Amino acid sequence: MADVKLHGFWASPFSYRVIWALKIKGVDYEYIEEDLSNKSELLLKYNPVYKKIPVLVHGGKPIAESLVILEYIEETWPGNPLLPSDPYEKAMARFWIQFAVAKASVYRAFFVSTGGEDQEKARKDWLEVLKILEDQALGDKKFFGGDTINLVDISYGVLAYWFKNTEEVIGIKVLEPTTLPRLSQWVQNFMQVPVIKENIPDSHKMLAYLRIVREKIIVAEQHNK
Repeated sequence: MADVKLHGFWASPFSYRVIWALKIKGVDYEYIEEDLSNKSELLLKYNPVYKKIPVLVHGGKPIAESLVILEYIEETWPGNPLLPSDPYEKAMARFWIQFAVAKASVYRAFFVSTGGEDQEKARKDWLEVLKILEDQALGDKKFFGGDTINLVDISYGVLAYWFKNTEEVIGIKVLEPTTLPRLSQWVQNFMQVPVIKENIPDSHKMLAYLRIVREKIIVAEQHNK
């Protein structure tokens, strides 16, 4: 029986954050796929507050929320470090990780936009977020972590794969070489890292899933108006 278990969902970028970190650290683990429409008793037991994936269970002790899990992995298995050793650089890495959390609502607004002025505003707002990320966090570096990926890169992995599928579903391109050249290059660099490109969900399956999720959210929001 594995000492480390991960409860996740095949389409979740938050699950893949944890998968990537565990694999980079060389940690053996058992993956447990959850049915989000019929959550297991174990998931509800391990995460009674949010009742969500991912949940990492180490030695029988559960840790929930992907960014918290990443910090736990970094501290528990310090080999192949994913945060800088310098206190200031470490603080800056955590700042940019939290920037993604703070701007999640902007991404969501773009995801559920359906046309007209509201969609154009959502596109511009999201583009502005990405420009800040490109100019002030990535700069001229290959990765947010410098020459190799770190927790900031892992945290923004959603941009490298899931967002590409989101753009296709919506029919609007935002992350393009003409508007965001360095961030677009980062996407290419990130997706070429072996542990990343070997651990991503099927694109066709992901597109179908995103279309269903988006439609459900849009219908629900229209119903609540």
